[in-house]
Amino acid sequence: MDQILNEAREPDHRTVQHYIDERPAWPDGTSLPSAPMTSMQWRIWSLAAAGKFFEGFVVFMTGVALPLIAREFGIGASQDGFISAASLFGILVGAVGLGGMSDRFGRKRMFIVEMIIFCAFLTLLILCSNFISLVVCLFGLGVALGCDYPTAHMIISESIPSLSRGKLVLAAFGFQALGALAGTGVGFAVLSLDPDLDAWRWMYATAILPALAVTIGRFTITESANWLHICGRVERAEEEARRLLFRKPLYPPNISLSREARPDGHGGGQGFAALFRGRNTRATVLASVPWFLQDLGTYGIGIFTPTILAAALGHKADHVRSVSDIILNDILAAKGAALITTLLIVGIIFAVVLADRVGRISLQVVGFVGCAAGLLVASLANGFTGESQTVMIFAGFMLFNFMTNLGPNAQTYLLAGEVFPTAIRGTGAGFAAAFGKIGAVATAFLFPILLVAIGTTPLLYILVATSLLGAVVTWKFRIETTGVNLEDI
Repeated sequence: MDQILNEAREPDHRTVQHYIDERPAWPDGTSLPSAPMTSMQWRIWSLAAAGKFFEGFVVFMTGVALPLIAREFGIGASQDGFISAASLFGILVGAVGLGGMSDRFGRKRMFIVEMIIFCAFLTLLILCSNFISLVVCLFGLGVALGCDYPTAHMIISESIPSLSRGKLVLAAFGFQALGALAGTGVGFAVLSLDPDLDAWRWMYATAILPALAVTIGRFTITESANWLHICGRVERAEEEARRLLFRKPLYPPNISLSREARPDGHGGGQGFAALFRGRNTRATVLASVPWFLQDLGTYGIGIFTPTILAAALGHKADHVRSVSDIILNDILAAKGAALITTLLIVGIIFAVVLADRVGRISLQVVGFVGCAAGLLVASLANGFTGESQTVMIFAGFMLFNFMTNLGPNAQTYLLAGEVFPTAIRGTGAGFAAAFGKIGAVATAFLFPILLVAIGTTPLLYILVATSLLGAVVTWKFRIETTGVNLEDI
């Protein structure tokens, strides 16, 4: 790096993203293929990735904890739905409520607030003594995680080079899959070490200290210079951009942002009505509807994989005779869920590699079709018996998990934070996440009821149809954002 020279140019009053995208040059004038990430940029990325990890950890662990909670509090199928839907409904509220506040109060401030809320309700959760308090705490956790959907995306994408935006945002998002695997793994470990009904409290307690560490870390990052600039706080934007891009040797050597009036105005003053004006309408449909459709399947399959496996593979007794039956069934189902969840990680790895090469839209369409194929394979398992049935169910679910993280689960998140103007990016991404979580909440609440009422196979047929519809909507309203400066989209 000592041989690299800074690009010699006078300040030309460019935007923040132009400075972030600026590449150093060798003495002969040859530019590097990309701008190396600074330590601050990596810190921002790491702390955002941690937030996605906690989401997967808490939400997917609920699938393992649910049988224990139901037994301890003596609740039925409809109340099971409330427990599963509470955190998802909180995500909906947090995404549309707190997420949009990042356009008014700043990305960093909401980035910190969400983790404080998360730590508070996580601590209260392990102390719950009845059904109502449990639902309230899970809802509070969801509010924090919902705020993280738009905020984490923006704080990464507004701080990194355009050419690497896709892979870095998705790499952080991939920690949701790692969290899901860790959640089922911790659930299995805790049940093995403490085969008792209150083991679910220890499951959630394992996240408290890591969450506190992440909260402290978020106080040390920079505010989004893009957001500060759009708000007219130019001097502060320049200061934060210098902190963000500090490296040795120093480049860019100087940062002087445009003082011209920004057409977008103050980020917080437009509200949700702006999402349905002019070209923003197309962006809103693309960001929201496919997300809703993919969440129907992703959360339904993700949360209830242990339950479906137990029922389909014979691990779940029709009449539970004792607490030990519940523990044994839950351990066996958690093992199967952990195996299937590993395909989420494989899928996100492929998404990270391909997002900036193949493009968001193509991956989302192919992913939706692949999800439909996986669910169809799983639905056909009833036509088989014994080992063949087991193979069909596992193959279908594993294909679904791979394709959802290659395509819609990853790409809907990525697109929602890219297709809106900076001034309403938090509001737009928050609305899209909230709209998606309507599907997740409906699925979490209705799934345990529908599993009993209509059975597994018809339910999977419905999800096949919604996946195919997602591919159609994505293609019709497509906006390709791959490698494009966010300010030019």
